[in-house]
Amino acid sequence: MENFKDIIKKAEDYALSEINLNGIPSIDNFKLSNLKGQKLVKKLKADKDIVIIGTILMDLKLGECIKEGKYQEHIERSANAAKEFLKQFNIDEETFKKIINCIEAHHKTKEFICKEAEICANADCYKFLHPRGFFNALLFYGKTITNLDEYLKQIESRIEEKHNILSLDISKKELEPYYKKFKLLINKAK
Repeated sequence: MENFKDIIKKAEDYALSEINLNGIPSIDNFKLSNLKGQKLVKKLKADKDIVIIGTILMDLKLGECIKEGKYQEHIERSANAAKEFLKQFNIDEETFKKIINCIEAHHKTKEFICKEAEICANADCYKFLHPRGFFNALLFYGKTITNLDEYLKQIESRIEEKHNILSLDISKKELEPYYKKFKLLINKAK
C-alpha cells in the first residue's frame, strides 16, 4: 500500500496545476471544501485520506470544462483524470473505488457507496452555501457576468443546486441559515 501522504501531496500539486491553468475553482474555495471535508471526517469518523483525496480531485477538470462551455462534463472528466492519476499508486481496489465514488457522486448524480463520498458531496456545498464560499462565488461570477439579472440567476441556481445536494444533518444544520439569508438577499435584489 502506498503512503497516503505522498498521494495527497501529488494530488494537491495536480489539482493546483489545473486551477492555475484554468482559473477555476478559486484557491479559497478549493481549500474551503478540503477543510470542511476534514472537519466532517472527524465528526463522522470516516476515512480522512479518502475524503481529502476526494475533495482535492472532485473538481479536477471543472475549469477546463467551463472554458469549453461543457460544465456538465466536469464530473466524468474529473473522474477519468483521477483514475489515470491514481493508477500510478499502489492503492487497493476498495479504496480506489471509494475515491472515484467521491468524485462521481459529489453532485448526487450517482449513489454514494461510502460515507466518504457523502462527506465530499456535502463539503463541496460549502463553496456556495457558507459565507466564505458564497462571497468567493460572487467575486468569480462578478468577473464573468455583467448583467445583474443574469448574475442573480446564476448565483441563485448554484445555491439551489448545492442546497439540494446537502444530505448530512450536520451540514444542513450549519448551512441552512446561510442558505435562507442568501435566498432572501437575492430575492430582494430582484
